[in-house]
Amino acid sequence: MVVHVGLLPLSSSCLPSLPRLPRLSSTKHRTFAMAVVSEDPVREWILSEGNATQITRISPVGGGCINRASHYDTDAGSFFVKTNRSIGPSMFEGEALGLGAMFETGTIRVPKPFKFGPLPTGGSYIIMEFIEFGSRRSNQSVLGRKLAEMHKAGKSEKGFGFEVNNTVGSTPQINTWSSDWIQFYGEHRLGYQLQLALDQYGDSTIYEKGQRLVKSMGPLFENVVIEPCLLHGDLWSGNISSDKNGEPVILDPACYYGHSEAEFGMSWCAGFGGSFYSSYFEVMPKQPGFEKRKDLYMLYHYLNHYNLFGSGYRSSAMSIIDDYLRMLKA
Repeated sequence: MVVHVGLLPLSSSCLPSLPRLPRLSSTKHRTFAMAVVSEDPVREWILSEGNATQITRISPVGGGCINRASHYDTDAGSFFVKTNRSIGPSMFEGEALGLGAMFETGTIRVPKPFKFGPLPTGGSYIIMEFIEFGSRRSNQSVLGRKLAEMHKAGKSEKGFGFEVNNTVGSTPQINTWSSDWIQFYGEHRLGYQLQLALDQYGDSTIYEKGQRLVKSMGPLFENVVIEPCLLHGDLWSGNISSDKNGEPVILDPACYYGHSEAEFGMSWCAGFGGSFYSSYFEVMPKQPGFEKRKDLYMLYHYLNHYNLFGSGYRSSAMSIIDDYLRMLKA
């Protein structure tokens, strides 16, 4: 989603080399911890579990409109901190779980999450690894291969969904587990956004036509084997970068386990080229009907942008729905 805040490049002159990252306290299912409220929980964690004895500088990081971002320089390395003064810890819990799940695949680089929790005056925070970005864009071929490796490695025995509900941008994303991908995508992705459009704008036309599509989209998945794959969930150009060694980095996720093709739902503003797809499909072979389903996965994000930013995105969503209704004769 195009307003997601991310780790933005900072001048390398103000970044010390990173030492060994502090270990993250863990439980069986979660590789991070939620903090108990203290007067300054960010500073408290950095000066204890973060292995620092002093914070030498705190610098604002611009570029986002949902959260406030800061770069903490310390004598034990650098940390990236996001805070939100109006939203509780559940949003950052979803982000931390997603980053942790992607990190544990050992495939594509993501910031390692360390801690999230409530702020004493309201709102919440998350502390994660600071990654120094390089000056050039990530290699498309390497990005495609690494993303496919993550999809191949990140599997779930619980089906389609995620451990918690999270957000795509600031929109709630429902991740209730399901064994049926078509049902999951129809209800928790398209159906949820269509209901928002009805509730928010009274848009009965897009709601009714969209529901017809949901009920009729089964044939688009004929002869397709769909396994739950770990998805970033909001992969557009603003959430893709590269580290100082040129390795791709992805961040600000809206993770869940879903059909691998759903990862390309934001491709209309991700800039994926031919080398990206070629490398991706070498690891995750293209399935029958891929081209016919591409717009179906874009529809979710067009609807989300319609609900977040208004009528400028309605025509794109409506056009996709109408095209599918004609194709499916629904």
